[in-house]
Amino acid sequence: MLRNEKDAVIAEVAQLLTDTENLFVSGYRGLTVAELTELRGKLRESGASFKVVKNTLGGIAADRSGREAVKDLLNGPTAVTFCGDDLVGAAKALADFAKTHPRLEVRGGLLESSFIDPAGITALAGLPPRDVLIAQLVGTMAAPMTGLVTVLQGTVSGFVRALNQVAQQRAAADEA
Repeated sequence: MLRNEKDAVIAEVAQLLTDTENLFVSGYRGLTVAELTELRGKLRESGASFKVVKNTLGGIAADRSGREAVKDLLNGPTAVTFCGDDLVGAAKALADFAKTHPRLEVRGGLLESSFIDPAGITALAGLPPRDVLIAQLVGTMAAPMTGLVTVLQGTVSGFVRALNQVAQQRAAADEA
């Protein structure tokens, strides 16, 4: 690889490291090109990208982007998953792929600027997807309002029934 090609790769990886708050680092030794393509497709569905990175160039890019914690994870054949908006979806895609392809070794990653170990990534994968979490939050926020509406509705309907009974009693008294 020529020097200018290396500089271009370093600049690209440094930009990705700077722009992406959450990332996971994996070892892919023993995976075929077809398996890596399958993994890329699954990660793309969650808005993540999967990039094979040379360790030396990745280390230089990590220094340039201020993400030195990534350097400790760069050993052997290394790939970095740059997560998009759906962090849980990317973690789930990696964890599910690792279950069926044990040669994929999830080494760890960064959540914003904090290190996360492989067990943390597995725990993230166990969370419901982003859409489900948002729906649960909205449901939790709406529950007290729904209860209030039910109570008010019950109070109003009880008041209407009481008025109806009074009207019926007066009508019966007027007839008698």
